[in-house]
This record gives sequence, structure tokens and C-alpha cells, in this order.
Amino acid sequence: MDNIVVSSTPHVRSGESVQSIMRDVIIALIPATVMGIVFFGIKALLLIAISVASSVLFEYLYQKIMKKTVTIDDLSAVVTGLLLALNIPVGASWWMPIVGSAFAIIVAKQFFGGIGQNFVNPALIARAFLLASYPTAMTTWTVNGVTSATPLATLKTLKDGAALADLQIPSLMQVITGNGIGGCIGETCAIALIIGFAYLLYKRIISWRIPVIYVAVVFVLMGVFGRYGVRMPVYEIFIGGLFLGAVFMATDYTTSPMTAKGQIIYACICGLITYLIRVYGGYPEGVSYSILIANLAVPLIDRFTVGKIFGELPKTKEAKKA
Repeated sequence: MDNIVVSSTPHVRSGESVQSIMRDVIIALIPATVMGIVFFGIKALLLIAISVASSVLFEYLYQKIMKKTVTIDDLSAVVTGLLLALNIPVGASWWMPIVGSAFAIIVAKQFFGGIGQNFVNPALIARAFLLASYPTAMTTWTVNGVTSATPLATLKTLKDGAALADLQIPSLMQVITGNGIGGCIGETCAIALIIGFAYLLYKRIISWRIPVIYVAVVFVLMGVFGRYGVRMPVYEIFIGGLFLGAVFMATDYTTSPMTAKGQIIYACICGLITYLIRVYGGYPEGVSYSILIANLAVPLIDRFTVGKIFGELPKTKEAKKA
């Protein structure tokens, strides 16, 4: 009996680790990354490399300077840098992903305690920071060396009374494949993002709830209400960054709800805000801001959706006063 050692919980351990999960996310992002390089050229590859390298470097330097354990081998900084790169246009200057990476890693992540402590998605808040700081560079879309509007920006002109028949928008097949479509490096090829989604589901890294419900809410709202009399729900879900955001950023463990009910509420909030910004907001796209706003609501969502602890005693007035 003296040889029995009772360890602390958890007694059931998973074979997964932060590193293995992040590795699977990177694998899932490979199709979108490859297609972004194919469509946008060597400049896209350069921006991706700079963003990933600078994210890892900033995490290493910060932890070294602050005398903390260096955790760059968990690959979370790689994922942040890759997601940031996929969320910027190919026309961005080479130094912009460096600025964005510094903001994502140091301000949004490390200042709040590192991985698992951030209250918003670091890559998304960095994109919002770059968009606010350099709006022209972050909204200039280049395809084959020619500046062009995104399908969302073109549809936004319906607000000014333009007729759909007069708008030169890409075909549905084009927006699904991403060929010749203006946008951020990683958002144009919906097929590549769906492949990544299928891989994450297969590996059980994420649940289907947030991505599917998020996209479904946008689909339903665009089908029922549309935009200024035009209803193209299928077309609307394949344009912009909806799939990239729904699959890879809205599902972030730290900034999304823990319960199934909470995830449903969270996804509905993301979908509703995306629709409102796309149709009535000043920006053509609303995915980034919708997820960031929903991130802020996660603690409240968790508070009202997390079940009671087994064996928990009911709260009394005396306990509340204490």
C-alpha cells in the first residue's frame, strides 16, 4: 500500500497537445496557403514568410526579455503569423506583416499572459489594427498586377442604386475556386478552405457547430432579406472572408464558448453582425469585426450556458454575503 501514489487530476489524459493541435491547424491551412501563392504569386509567399518568421521572433524575444519560458515550439506563433498573412492583401508592403505580428504577439497575446489568456483572436485584432492604421494599403486589391475591386465591394454599390445587371461581378464558379478574384491572400479559394475544414473535422480539432451555423446564418439572412432587393445567398457565402473566418478564427479555443449551446449563440452573433456590416455598414466585409465583437461576448455567453458543477451546493444568502 505504501507504493500507491495518488496524483492530482486529470486522471484521464489526451494524446493531444498544443503543438499537435497547432500542427493540424497548419496542415489544414496548407491548401488555402498554396492557392493564395498560386493566384497572387511570389509576393504572397514573401508576405507569408515574413509574417510567420516575425511572429515567432517577437514571441521568442518577448519571452526572453521578460525571463519567461520560451514556447515557440508549441507552434501557436506560427499559426498566428500564417493567419495574419492570409488576412492581408498581396499589395501590402513587406513591413506591414511585421507591424501586425508585433501587435498580435506582444499586445494581443503576451500582454495578457500568453496562449490561452488572450480575450480576442490575435491575428484578427492585428488585421483590424492594420486596417485602422493603413486603410488604403489594406483595401487595395491586386490581381495579376492589376488593381480591382472585390465582389463584396462591387455589390456594395447596390446601396447607391446600381442595378445588378450592370455590375461586373465574377461568376459563382470563379468565387468558389478563387481564380482571378480580388481579396486577401487566403480568403479567395473557398474549395481550399473547405478542404481544410474537412481535415479539422476529421482530426476532431474543431466542432462543426460554429463554422456551419455561422455560414448558415449569413445564408439565411441573405436569402430572406438580401441586400437592397437582391437575394443571392449562395453567392454571398462564397465571397469575402466568411469561410476563412468561420473555420479558422471563430473556432479559436481561447476566444470561443466552451459549451454547445454557447457555440450556437456565438455563431449566430457572428452571422448576424457579418450580415449587418456587409449590407448596412461602411465596410464591404464584416467577418473580422463580427468575430472580434463576438469574442468580447464569450465570457458572458459562458457564464449563462456553462452547466452546474456536479455536487455543487445551492448558493445561500449567507454565502453571497460572505
